[in-house]
Amino acid sequence: MSTKKGRDFLHRYEKNPIITLENIPFRCNTVFNCSPVKHKGNYLLLLRIEGQQGYSFFALARSRDGFHFSVEEKPVMLPAKQGPFARYETKGIEDPRITEYNGTYYILFTAVSPWGPRIEIAKTEDFNSYERIAFISEPGNKDGVLFPEKVNNRFVRLDRPIGKGIGSIWISFSDDLIHWGSHRVLISPRPGMWDSYRVGASVPPIKTAKGWLEIYHGVKMTSTGPIYKIGSALLDLTDPAKLIARCSEPLLAPRELYERIGDVNNVVFACGAIIEPDGEIKIYYGAADTCICMATAQFNDIIKRTVEC
Repeated sequence: MSTKKGRDFLHRYEKNPIITLENIPFRCNTVFNCSPVKHKGNYLLLLRIEGQQGYSFFALARSRDGFHFSVEEKPVMLPAKQGPFARYETKGIEDPRITEYNGTYYILFTAVSPWGPRIEIAKTEDFNSYERIAFISEPGNKDGVLFPEKVNNRFVRLDRPIGKGIGSIWISFSDDLIHWGSHRVLISPRPGMWDSYRVGASVPPIKTAKGWLEIYHGVKMTSTGPIYKIGSALLDLTDPAKLIARCSEPLLAPRELYERIGDVNNVVFACGAIIEPDGEIKIYYGAADTCICMATAQFNDIIKRTVEC
């Protein structure tokens, strides 16, 4: 990959997109918004795929190098057809985010029904079988991400409820991963800036010496529709409800044709990242709700940039 300075802080992989409709081994409409994890020497991507029926579900892709992926022959999670989860997944399951905690991989995702989106939590240990645990929000909420460790002996999450049409990032706490409280608004849209319309958590928070790094998405509304970009913020290590720093400029904006034109135009939307031993961070993102892409940077440079801007 080239290290040449580009139009954005993040460096796009030269062979983007890395997964498109043509790479899916079954019929579907599109693929986008994946969550990455390293598991037993492999890179795994839990993919959001929209089927030809019109609703979304999850498939799994595997890679040895983090660049070249093969997608499993069948989806790994479909909307529930029976049981307590079924009626709230009738319009699909969307946008997974994976967090490893004590050897278990927890997946926060959005369940969609006629009553609106809700955050749901599931778990897996092997990425072969998946167990739904509970709904953990009321309707009108999505973009849930779980911290990788407890803070002050409590689980912590970020989410994005909608209040009076405003989408802000909130923080909440739990003793058991199911019952959540102490909800507080954390990051809100900024008038006149690139994230002036709506913000939401993207990547599960990453612990650093400077604080919890949150890579989030921000939306600006224009006369032709919304533009989704990727930004960063730092939260206090011992009190993550305290915002320390927030970038004034985005890390990545939609510029390439595969980011500009698709089912939803002008979207770069991350759902996870992997930090390599050499300090490089790989951020996997959906582009225009039509394909999967990847961009890189030095992790410490993102932290420095977030603090300084």
